[in-house]
Amino acid sequence: MVDAVYIVTLIGTTMVLAAAFSSLIAFRCGAPLLLLFLGIGLAAGEDGFGIPFDNAPVAYFIGSLCLAVILFDSGFGTPLASLRQSALPAFSLATVGVLATAGIFGAAAHYLAGLSWLEAFLLGSIVASTDAAAVFFLLRAGGLNIRERPRTTLEIESGSNDPIAIFLTLALVELLKSGATPSPGAVALDVLGGFLVQIGIGFVAGLAGGRVLVFLVKRLKLDAGLRPIFAITLALIVFSVAGVAHGSGFLAVYVAGLVAGNSAMPAATALKRVQDGFAWLAQIVMFLVLGLFATPHHLPSILPYGIALSLVLVFVARPAAVLLCLLPFRYPRPEIAFVSWVGLRGAVSILLALTPIIGLLENGRLLFDLAFIVVVVSLVLQGWTLAPVARWLRLVVPTRIGPVDKVELELPGSAHHELLSYRVAPDSPVARGSKIPRWARPSLVIRAGQSMKWHEAGALAPDDLVYIFVSDRYPPLLDRLFASRVSLDLNDREFFGAFVIDPAQPASELAANYAIELSDTERELSIAGLIATRVSGRPEYADRVSVGQVELIVRDLDDEGRIASVGLLLEPYRPVRAETPSATFARPIAAIRSGLAAVSARLRPSRRRNTGKTT
Repeated sequence: MVDAVYIVTLIGTTMVLAAAFSSLIAFRCGAPLLLLFLGIGLAAGEDGFGIPFDNAPVAYFIGSLCLAVILFDSGFGTPLASLRQSALPAFSLATVGVLATAGIFGAAAHYLAGLSWLEAFLLGSIVASTDAAAVFFLLRAGGLNIRERPRTTLEIESGSNDPIAIFLTLALVELLKSGATPSPGAVALDVLGGFLVQIGIGFVAGLAGGRVLVFLVKRLKLDAGLRPIFAITLALIVFSVAGVAHGSGFLAVYVAGLVAGNSAMPAATALKRVQDGFAWLAQIVMFLVLGLFATPHHLPSILPYGIALSLVLVFVARPAAVLLCLLPFRYPRPEIAFVSWVGLRGAVSILLALTPIIGLLENGRLLFDLAFIVVVVSLVLQGWTLAPVARWLRLVVPTRIGPVDKVELELPGSAHHELLSYRVAPDSPVARGSKIPRWARPSLVIRAGQSMKWHEAGALAPDDLVYIFVSDRYPPLLDRLFASRVSLDLNDREFFGAFVIDPAQPASELAANYAIELSDTERELSIAGLIATRVSGRPEYADRVSVGQVELIVRDLDDEGRIASVGLLLEPYRPVRAETPSATFARPIAAIRSGLAAVSARLRPSRRRNTGKTT
C-alpha cells in the first residue's frame, strides 16, 4: 500500500512536469498547448504506457472542479468595461448560437453517422458550446493582440455558454434512458424553462458569492499565503451551492470571479498571480485526466465519421450560428469570420461526452469517441491556425505600449496607493529624456547596485531600477513613461488629453459647458488659476486635476513657469472600487448621461471651432 502511494505520486507528478515542459515546445512551434496536454494523457493511458483509467464519474468530477477554477480565474481577469461592450452579442451566441449549432450538427450526425435523432441531437448538444479553457488560453496566452470587440465576445461567450449545453445534454440523456418520445414542442418548452432556471440561479449565486468573497477577503486579516487558497475555496463553494440549487455552477463561478476581479480587493495583484498558477495546474490536470480516459484503439473504425462531422461543425454549423447571432449587431465581416473560426471545442465537450457513459446509454462510448475526435480536430485545425487567420483578417492590432518590466507591491495601510518598481527600458520615454511629472517622481533609484534619492540620481538611465509610490489612478500612465517603443508627445490623448483648451478662459465657462460644480471663488478664476488652486502651489508639467467628470492636464509651461496649454480628458481613468451590485449596473447609465452632456457642450454656440480650442 505504501509503495502504491509512492508509485502513483511519481507517475502523476511526472505527467504534470511533462505537460509543463511541453509548454516550451508549444510556444516555440505555435502548437496548441492544450492539445499537447491531451496528447500526454493519451500517451500515458491504456494504449500508451498502459496506465488503466476507465472511471467516468471520477473523470467528470475532476474535470468539473478544474473547469470551475479556470472559469473563476477567467472572470477575475475580465474588465467590466469589456463585458458591457460585448455582453449582448455574447449572450446571443451563448443561447441561440448553441441551439443552432446543436441543431445543424445533430442533423448532420443523423445522416452521416447513422445515429438516431435523439442520439444525434445529444451529440450536437455535447459539442455545441465553445471551451473556456481553450479560448482564454489561446487569446490571452498566445501573444496575440486581437481587436477588443471580437476578443471579448469570444471570451464572454465561452464563459457563459455552458449552461444551455449542459442542460440540453442532461435532458437528452434522461430522455434516452427513459425511452420516452415526447413531442418536439414539449422538449423545447422543457429545455427553455430549465435553461432560464439554471442561468438565473447561476447568475444570482455568482453575484452574491462574489460580493461575499470580496467582503470576507477585505475584513478578515488572513496571512498573505492563505488569501489565494481562501479565494479559490470560496469560489468552489459558490460553484457547489449553485449546482445544488439546480443552477449553473459554471456560470456562477465565472460571475463570482468577474465581481471579485472588478472590486478593490486587498493584495489583488498577488492574488491574481497565484490564481494564474492554479488555473495552469487545473488545465494540465483536466486535460491529462481526459486524455487518460480516452482509448485511441476505439477510434480508427469511426475516424472518417468523426472527421466529417468535425468539418461540418467548423465550416457549416458554427459559421451559420455566428452569422445568425451577430448580424443584428452589425459586426464587420472579418470579425464575424474570426468569431466563427474560433469556435474551439475542448474540455467542456469531453466532460459532457462522459454523461452518456455515466448514464449507461447503449451507444455512450460511441458518442464519447466521436466527441473526442471533434475536439482533437478543432484544437488542431482551429487552434493551430488562430494566429494566421487573425492576421489574414487584419484583426491583429499593435500593442498600445511596449513591454514593461514592472513589479507591483502592496503595503499595509496604503489605501488606494501602490508601490511600483520599474526597470528603465533603453528606448522608453524616460530613458530618452522625457520630463517626469511630479506624480511619477521616484521615491528611490537603484543604479548599479547603489541606492540613491531622486534628486541625487539625475536623469534616469537604462537599467535603473525605480521605485515609485503613487495613487492607484496612475499606473496605466506610468506604464507609458517606462515602456519601450512608446512615443510620448502632445498627440498622446491619454497622457495629455483629447482636447486643447485655453488656460486664460474663465473657469465658469468650463463649468457651464461640462456641467461642473464649482464654488463661487473658483468660478471667478481662469482655468489656469483653477488648476493652480487645486494643486495647492506652482503647477508643473503634466499635472492632472479632476474637476467633476473631466480631467484637466497641464500640457506645457512658458519660460516663466505659467501654464501655456491645458488638455481636457472627458473620461479620466479611475480605479475600480468595491461597490454594490446596483451600482455596478448603474454605471452604464451614468456613462451615457456623461456622454450626452459632453455632446451637448460641444454643440453650444460658444465653442470656437476655427481655433481648435473650447471655451
